[in-house]
Amino acid sequence: MNHLNRRSFLKATSLAAAGTALSARSWAQVVGANSDIRVAVVGLNGRGRNHIQSLQRIKGVRLVALCDVDSTVLTRAKASLAADGADVKTYVDLRELVASSEVDAVSIASPNHQHALQAIWACQAGKDVYVEKPVSHNVWEGRQLVAAAAKHNRIVQAGTQIRSGSGLQEAVAWVRAGNLGKITAARGFCYKRRDSIGLADGPLQIPPQINFDLWCGPAPLVPPKRKRLHYDWHWVHATGNGDVGNQGIHQM
Repeated sequence: MNHLNRRSFLKATSLAAAGTALSARSWAQVVGANSDIRVAVVGLNGRGRNHIQSLQRIKGVRLVALCDVDSTVLTRAKASLAADGADVKTYVDLRELVASSEVDAVSIASPNHQHALQAIWACQAGKDVYVEKPVSHNVWEGRQLVAAAAKHNRIVQAGTQIRSGSGLQEAVAWVRAGNLGKITAARGFCYKRRDSIGLADGPLQIPPQINFDLWCGPAPLVPPKRKRLHYDWHWVHATGNGDVGNQGIHQM
């Protein structure tokens, strides 16, 4: 994917013909009201594990597929589910997953730079979407996702758990009711111990089990100068948003 910059790549995707979708009709017309919602999880090494655990606890939801560009991570996740008696299909390329008629919704927990594009692909394919925060790598991409959700009549929910948690919703309602008077300023804090996020001496040697071209997606096909690929992508401008987009988004 290194022959296009991320904006032209996303623009071409967001303007793709509606014919690539499952007619973009509500899957509720296909899946009966009493049927399970068949969900796939994309990105399994971090938040994706939490997505899997949460989905398994929701009545009426059936996990049917997993997708990750790291074959080791993908194999491990499938084996863990198999130990619980669950049989799921696995994919390395999300485009193959969203083409499946056996998936109704996609839960996205990939690196930030993939969020908007993957969610747009899912919308075009007639899938509803749950996508981790931030829903896009920048504002422009976010607007393309909003447009795709509207065009294809899809449900797209942002995974900002602090906003969706019932306790915080009650607190917000209490404040908005005027119980603290007029609010003139607010501060958010988050303290976490982290390893150094400094640059490495040279480009990272990409592990052989990772399809790095697919991992980069719309980002430049350039190995980061970091000690590891997983998680440290947060600290690379082309793929992450620093801790403001990682943790600060919860406080904002």
